[in-house]
Amino acid sequence: MNKTLVVLLGPTGIGKTDLSIDIALHLNTEIISSDSRQFFEEMSIGTAVPSVEQLKKVKHHFIGHISINDYYSASRYEQDFIHLTDRLFKNFDILLMTGGSGLYIDAACGKLNEIPDVDPGIREKYLKKYMNEGLESIRTDLRLIDPEYYGKVDLKNPKRILRALEIYETTGKPYSVFLGRKSKKREFRIIRIGLRMDREELYARINSRVDEMISEGLEKEAAGLMEYRSKNALNTVGYKELFRYFDGEITRDKAIDLIKRNSRRYAKRQITWWAREKEIRWFHPDQKKDIISYIEEKTR
Repeated sequence: MNKTLVVLLGPTGIGKTDLSIDIALHLNTEIISSDSRQFFEEMSIGTAVPSVEQLKKVKHHFIGHISINDYYSASRYEQDFIHLTDRLFKNFDILLMTGGSGLYIDAACGKLNEIPDVDPGIREKYLKKYMNEGLESIRTDLRLIDPEYYGKVDLKNPKRILRALEIYETTGKPYSVFLGRKSKKREFRIIRIGLRMDREELYARINSRVDEMISEGLEKEAAGLMEYRSKNALNTVGYKELFRYFDGEITRDKAIDLIKRNSRRYAKRQITWWAREKEIRWFHPDQKKDIISYIEEKTR
């Protein structure tokens, strides 16, 4: 294989964006995002989308390419990813993927089994159940039909739970069956590089980044999306907490504290997702030279 996909992964707030741009410039290549929160064009500040200046430095793909009104899934991302890489590998020997969405990275790397599209009627059925009966109701359904996925999914994320219920009704099989680690063949080499640091350092960076988002206008961005708050895309850290503030349920300071806390918890879940991945080579984000040397060694 003379083509290579370098995957730079790591938890939120660890510094993937700046590092990926430096690496892409060194490799003279383009960047493919695997951060599912950055796919939506209406959400930029709260999802830490690269700045205009950063996007000018290196061509990025899958940044703001869909709307919060669009249905999107890991299986559709896999299809889009394959079409994109088929085109880009005609011009580049190495492509760089970066992000923190483990499910979407797995899809790109061929570790996601084929998942069929769901009938809109089934999707509407479970969405109505969630809206009428609440989160605990769909949690209970998931626990009964797929205890394996129930044990590892973020139980505060209705989007993930609804997806599992939809797949079960469509196929008659638990969602966990489709998340096996049997890799599909890819026509390119895959090098997985992970970023990590001490928890205290990471949490401090996350807290600082939330403060930066607030100063950059996250409140205004969230306020402009209030009417779409029922969309799955907006049930995410940084927006749902501010919606509660706008509703008068909590104070502004409490909302900011919750964004920081929930971002830290999200980072912990991301780290857990990759904990057993033996093929990932881990570095501190300050080890840019070592990372580049490792890539060059692996691609000789």
